Parts: sequence; structure tokens; C-alpha cells
Amino acid sequence: MFGYRSAAPKVRLTTDRLVVRLVHERDAWRLADYYAENRAFLKPWEPVRDESHCYPSGWQARLGLIAEMHRQGSAFYFMVMDPEENAVRGVANFSNVVRGSFHACYLGYSLGQQWQGQGMMLEALQSAIRYMQRQQRIHRIMANYMPHNHRSGDLLTRLGFVKEGYAKDYLLIDGRWQDHVLTALTASEWTPERRGKPS
Repeated sequence: MFGYRSAAPKVRLTTDRLVVRLVHERDAWRLADYYAENRAFLKPWEPVRDESHCYPSGWQARLGLIAEMHRQGSAFYFMVMDPEENAVRGVANFSNVVRGSFHACYLGYSLGQQWQGQGMMLEALQSAIRYMQRQQRIHRIMANYMPHNHRSGDLLTRLGFVKEGYAKDYLLIDGRWQDHVLTALTASEWTPERRGKPS
């Protein structure tokens, strides 16, 4: 077999207080620690997680799949970390990346309980969104939140996301179908590539 597999991108973004980088296959224990430490706090805002989210062994296979998505350019899973990259403070995932005539993706994120209210997710997402728009050339980033999640709604507004709709029973969160406010951010200066390649 002479198959070709492109290397997974190495993306490491820095802000005033954070490192925002793509996860890699050596991050199993970091992610397990993050989800174990914040399990009760994140529970009302996320799908039901099985026990494997809190153990490095559960993340090993998951990270292999994520690495493949990075190689394919179909998703970009970022960790929000302290400047020394010792601990995960949050995550920001750009998933379901579609190219062609759409150039769009979905954004999901969470921040650990002890880091709430300090502007860290705003700082991290500004950097990650800039990367997705400029390097990955994404035109539309969609992010949806439950109506009672005012903190998430306020964050998206500050980032420039615009409300586009309201979806009943949209996602299965914490074991129940939950309504969501639909928002999107579009890159107003987006233009097609002019390299002779299909975009």
C-alpha cells in the first residue's frame, strides 16, 4: 500500500495569560484530570459523559480519533492551558468542518469551575477563532447555547456572534432534550483562495 497521510497540524497559540493548542495523543492524563475535576460543574451543560472521560485510558483511543480528524481537517480540538502547559483550564472544539461552498464549522467550549468569571474563555476563543478564520479559512462559525446559560450567551455576544434562530429540543444535554439559541460569526473579509486549487 502506498497510502498518503498528511501530518496532524501542530498549532500552539499564546495569549497574555494562556496557551491555546491542539490536543495530541500524549494529553490523555491532562484531559482526564480536567473532566474528573470539573465533572459535577460541567454536568448541567454537557451531554452525559461515561466514566472513561475521567481516566487517561479512556482518552487514549479518543485522542487517536481526534488526531485523525486533525489530519483530515474535519475538526480542531484545542486545550486552554496555563502558560507552562501543566494543566487544562478549558477546551474549545471546532467540529464538523465543511469546506466547498460552505466553509463552516461548529464551536463548543467549556471552562473549569475555578477559572470562571476571569475573561479566560474570551481570551482563548479570540485567539482560536482568529486561527480558524485566517489559517483554516473558515467563513462561518456556528455556536449554540441553552437560553438559561446567560454566561455563554454573553460571551458569544462579546465575540461578535449574532443570534440567528431558536431550536426546540435541539441537543441532548444532561440526559434531556434542551432548547438552544442559534448563533453564528461570519468572516466579513473572507475571499476565495487564488492558488489554482479548488477551495
